[in-house]
Amino acid sequence: MFNLGRKEQYLLVLVAAILIFTAGYQLANQNDATVELVGAANLDASAGEEDLLVHVTGAVAKPGLYKLPPGSRVNDAIEQASALPEADLSNLNLAARLKDEQKIIVPSQIQPAVPSEAITPGSTVVVAPVPGAKATPGPAPTSGKVNINTASAAELDSLPGIGPALAERIIQYRQTNGLFQEPRDLLNVSGIGEKKFAELEHLITVY
Repeated sequence: MFNLGRKEQYLLVLVAAILIFTAGYQLANQNDATVELVGAANLDASAGEEDLLVHVTGAVAKPGLYKLPPGSRVNDAIEQASALPEADLSNLNLAARLKDEQKIIVPSQIQPAVPSEAITPGSTVVVAPVPGAKATPGPAPTSGKVNINTASAAELDSLPGIGPALAERIIQYRQTNGLFQEPRDLLNVSGIGEKKFAELEHLITVY
C-alpha cells in the first residue's frame, strides 16, 4: 500500500475536511431554499383568503356587519356583536363555520309586546292566561304562523304534509346549519320540494 509521510497525511485530512464542509454547506443551502419556498407558498395561500363579512342581528347589543377571518365560527360573530342576557342560543349551532355574506339572527327568550296601533282586524294576538282565572267560552282564535327557527317537533308536525320524520329533519338541519334566514331556506331540507313548500309558505315564518 501507499506509504504517506506525515505532511501528505495532513494534506489528505485537510482535503477531506474541505470536501465534507463544502458538501454540508450546499446541503444546508438547499434546505434553507426549500423552507423559504414552503413558507412563501403558505403566505400566498393565506393572502388569497379574504375576510368573511357577516351580518349579525336580533338579540345582540351591537347589531351590524362584522369582518371575521376565514374559518371563524358562529360563536365568534355573536361574541363580536355582544349577545344580550335574554338571547336564546339553544337553537343556534355555535360551532358552525361562517360563510361570506351570511346573516345570523339571534333569537330572544322574551317575546316583544304588540303595540295597540299594530293590532288590526284579523291579526293574531297571544294573551297569557291569568293564574286561577276561569276560562270563558269564546270564538276559537286564529292560529298564527309557525316559527320554523324555534318550533318544536310537535309544532312542526302540526303543519300540513310534515310528519314526525320530516319534523326531525328540519330540526337537525337547523342545528347543523344554523337558523333559517328566510322561509324558502326550508327547500334545503331533504323531502321538501316546491309543491310542499307552496302549501307551507303562508303558514310559516322565521321571526
